Amino acid sequence: MPTASITPTLETRLSRPARFIASDTLLSSLQSVLVDLIELNLQAKQAHWNVVGPNFHDVHRHLDLIVTTARDTADGVAERMRAVGGIPDGVSSTVADTTGLRAYPRGEVTTRATIDLISDRIYATVANVRALQPAVAEEDSVTADLLNSTIAQFEQHAWLLSSENRTPTS
Repeated sequence: MPTASITPTLETRLSRPARFIASDTLLSSLQSVLVDLIELNLQAKQAHWNVVGPNFHDVHRHLDLIVTTARDTADGVAERMRAVGGIPDGVSSTVADTTGLRAYPRGEVTTRATIDLISDRIYATVANVRALQPAVAEEDSVTADLLNSTIAQFEQHAWLLSSENRTPTS
């Protein structure tokens, strides 16, 4: 029995599918999400350090959960950028110059105001991701899955946090 028919040639063994390289539009979308997540991480930590008032402990702890989620999802977005040929830019000047989030107030902030301020920033971050998501999904389903997960995690955080200030509707 000839062995040539069952032994792959060197050419067959070395051939690989082409690597997916993201378009500039996709990379720009991911960069926009990245800077908002970095800024949300920083603002939630600022809030964590300076929140005061009723229900301090629970709000203080939830802010740390938001910080962790923002940091971890930012890392996931940056690593996705690298995997698809991009170079993430998370330096402070880039974040400050390009984030879509409003600045967070300095000094102590009441728990009630903190809840509203951070919830608003989470919803602003989610709105940016949602606006970019359709074009991302058209180009790359894997990146779209990452953004969908980001939306789900932050909408849950915003719901849980903002429920602290809600009153029943009936």
